[in-house]
Amino acid sequence: MADRKEFRINRQIHAREVFVLDENNQKKGVMSFFDALSLAEEAGLDLVEISPSANPPVCRITDYGKFRYEQEKRLKEAKKNQTIVKLREIRMQPKIDVNDLNVKTKAIGEFLAGGDKCKVTIRFRGRELAHTELGKVVLDRILDLLTEKGIEYNVDSQAQMEGRNMSMLLSPSKKK
Repeated sequence: MADRKEFRINRQIHAREVFVLDENNQKKGVMSFFDALSLAEEAGLDLVEISPSANPPVCRITDYGKFRYEQEKRLKEAKKNQTIVKLREIRMQPKIDVNDLNVKTKAIGEFLAGGDKCKVTIRFRGRELAHTELGKVVLDRILDLLTEKGIEYNVDSQAQMEGRNMSMLLSPSKKK
């Protein structure tokens, strides 16, 4: 794991004074580094710097191998519980046929049901750019079709022009 945080232990710690927690997480208070190190050696454990940015740095007297194992276990558990939201994009033109619109709307519904955000983009070419209101009509029709199918969604950004494209951003509804 390249993103793992490396901890300084025992003589790698550079601070003169440290705040010490013992093996039972009891506060021992601020003491000199050498006193804390001797306390750890008497207990047969390591002095691990867990918060180097604090003033004074916080160190814990613990078995370093066990400490690293628990940290990695905690990281794996956090990674397992996170959800990754992808941004999917559907492109179409303002003169889209009804059946094509239904197929695209079905795909948007599947993206939203899968927990992904969906960017719906209408591309204008040539003279179509003079009638951008037709793109807004298509986007509104998509929202109506999604509502008719019972798909819950949130509109993150309303339909707006971006150069030759009109787009809106949809995200899945949080209600379940």
